[in-house]
Amino acid sequence: MTVTESRTRGLVGGQRPRWLLAQLVGLRSETQTSRTLTFDVPGWPGHLAGQHVDVRLTAEDGYSAQRAYSISEPVDGEQVSITVQQVGDGEVSPYLVEDMELGDMLEVRGPIGGWFVWSPSSAAPVEQPILLVGGGSGVVPLMAMVRERARVGSRAPFRLVYSVRDPDQVMYADELERRASEDGILLDLIHTRTAPSGARRTPGRITESDLTTPESPGWRSGPAPRAYVCGPTGFVEHTIGLLLRLGYSNKTIRAERFGPSGS
Repeated sequence: MTVTESRTRGLVGGQRPRWLLAQLVGLRSETQTSRTLTFDVPGWPGHLAGQHVDVRLTAEDGYSAQRAYSISEPVDGEQVSITVQQVGDGEVSPYLVEDMELGDMLEVRGPIGGWFVWSPSSAAPVEQPILLVGGGSGVVPLMAMVRERARVGSRAPFRLVYSVRDPDQVMYADELERRASEDGILLDLIHTRTAPSGARRTPGRITESDLTTPESPGWRSGPAPRAYVCGPTGFVEHTIGLLLRLGYSNKTIRAERFGPSGS
């Protein structure tokens, strides 16, 4: 098994779940070009942090288009939330980000993916530290893991390294700051193009020094950390290379990538 999970792996019994009708019941803007959509999905079987869904839109003339989107919230009954980053020439994301309104319907199929997931360990005496590395909208499934940790009251050491072009592109900005101060999440924002005033790090691509093991309790003395990496293909490949040089292995890295054509 490679460290990268395909968007078609982890299906129950090798089969995709059936399509379910979903009604939009919640909307929240994250940045100028992204928003979180929450759906009521009767018959939803539940999901794990890190899984994703297929979303299908069908026009009046019968034409349909579908895309895969990561689930951004932990399991909550029959509700499913996704955070969508708009792609300029996309068929699906512009509608989800700009046009879809409360009460509108679409179809979802899931949950999908069984390898790029996190859940707390009840057997281990000391929980494994978790390094989350997200590039752009690759932070979405990682945020589901951060929220799941809080939901179940886990004390596993968590660190999120989040790479974005500029401060305006940070999703979940206020919540991340709150979880860093209240939940003990170690948060590092990496700006690749423009950094905010007073930033200690100059803008640039993520480096080995950005990923080194922190000195905080639970990281140096406990089990070897596991890394979850999600983002565009180039970002993921670059980050995996850095982690391997830092001593991680294919067994301790789980990654998911997406191409530039997804919308």
